[in-house]
Amino acid sequence: MTTSILTQVAELPTLPTPRLKVMWRELTGTEPPPYNRTFLVKRLAYRIQELAFGGLSVQAERRIDDLVDELDGKRKPKPKDMTAPIVGTKLIREWQGVLQEVTALADGFEWQGRRYQSLSAVARAITGTRWNGPLFFGLRKHGKLEGNR
Repeated sequence: MTTSILTQVAELPTLPTPRLKVMWRELTGTEPPPYNRTFLVKRLAYRIQELAFGGLSVQAERRIDDLVDELDGKRKPKPKDMTAPIVGTKLIREWQGVLQEVTALADGFEWQGRRYQSLSAVARAITGTRWNGPLFFGLRKHGKLEGNR
């Protein structure tokens, strides 16, 4: 933080409430909420930094809105990706008479000592053509999760 921003934020707790309310009006263009002084100090500190350094990214704001909607019951949570195997899981598939064994890692997959970012990349390495990895390894059947028929 630059010194002037740091100074402004550090002095907020020492300011009288009427001054905090004036700052609120100046920095937000709205009337201050009827909350307590601690709330005003925290929100003003955030606003000063937001104006100086920028706010949240559009993606972060969208994600927060989605989470709020889920909590309010306006939107159902997205289902977890049931195709992602648990770390350490061994996936075995026979391809052209040869058993292929893939191990699920925390950050991808391992096949024949090499790491891959996705099951599709492993399937491509095995077959030489593009495949949907979860489909190739039997985690999906024709666009559906294997357990949800």
